[in-house]
Amino acid sequence: MKARVLVLALLLAAGAALRAEAVQPDEMMGDPKLEARARALSAELRCMVCQNQSIDDSDASLAHDIRVLIRQRIAAGESDQAIKTFLVSRYGEFILLKPPLQLNTLLLWGGPPLAFGVGVTFLFFGMRRRKDVSLAPTPLSSAEERRLSSLLDEPPA
Repeated sequence: MKARVLVLALLLAAGAALRAEAVQPDEMMGDPKLEARARALSAELRCMVCQNQSIDDSDASLAHDIRVLIRQRIAAGESDQAIKTFLVSRYGEFILLKPPLQLNTLLLWGGPPLAFGVGVTFLFFGMRRRKDVSLAPTPLSSAEERRLSSLLDEPPA
């Protein structure tokens, strides 16, 4: 029992170590409200190096630089939208983890529901077609019955 508790504690500690935030203590702002604003903003931005992480979670040096830049601009009194606009003008809309709904991102937002709808439609008509196919055996013709009885009457070889 003690071994199980020890193993569980080690697994929990390993999981906590894996989820460690990339934000370094020297990056953090003194005001907790401003720091929370910076963290929320950096959680919405994609790391340009890792590409599948937010800059809040990334250890890349570019993500560090962007986090520092965000905190400098917040300290200068800029709004979140102004900071996002600046970063989009510098890095493009790819930096946004959730790109806005626009004509050029319509397929990105509409693609998954469209693919789901097409899949459900194919399943619906496939199941419907399968129900239409009769599973009852068709009766044998007289020639097939004669052949079957002759095969059954033959002695084994």
